[in-house]
Amino acid sequence: MKYQGKSHKVGDHIDTDAIIPARFLVTTDAKKLGENCMEGLEPDWIKRVSQGDIMVAGRNFGCGSSREHAPVAIVGAGMPIVIAHSFARIFYRNSFNMGLLLLEIGDEVEKIGDGDNLEVDTDAGLIRNLTTGVEIPFPPLPPSMQDLLRRGGLIPYVQSRL
Repeated sequence: MKYQGKSHKVGDHIDTDAIIPARFLVTTDAKKLGENCMEGLEPDWIKRVSQGDIMVAGRNFGCGSSREHAPVAIVGAGMPIVIAHSFARIFYRNSFNMGLLLLEIGDEVEKIGDGDNLEVDTDAGLIRNLTTGVEIPFPPLPPSMQDLLRRGGLIPYVQSRL
């Protein structure tokens, strides 16, 4: 799978309350949640995002409560990928289950600036920073995980196999 979009950098230890504050948890509709994505970090942050853009984070992204609404809000905001130094473990698993691709690349995340144009190739295991020319390898996703993401997460994946 290939993705291309502009990077939107956020810092370290961004918790699920920053991703989608509790006051917006009155729905499970991805589009509605996406309208308020990152509202706990910065009001109107979402206004800078276009469909297909890529969130880039520091350490321990998705810490805090284990609400599934957080990855759904990111997907609903039009961002199919989060690239980070590291992720909170429960958020990591919830994200794939909800159809959000996460790439953990450690200190290599420093090679991506806010607003850089990125291309991600999950088959090749490569992030290309089209703004700077830097290439960042990552372990390719297993075909089963790519299939899960292609289908939109765990529930659609299981439904397709029944």
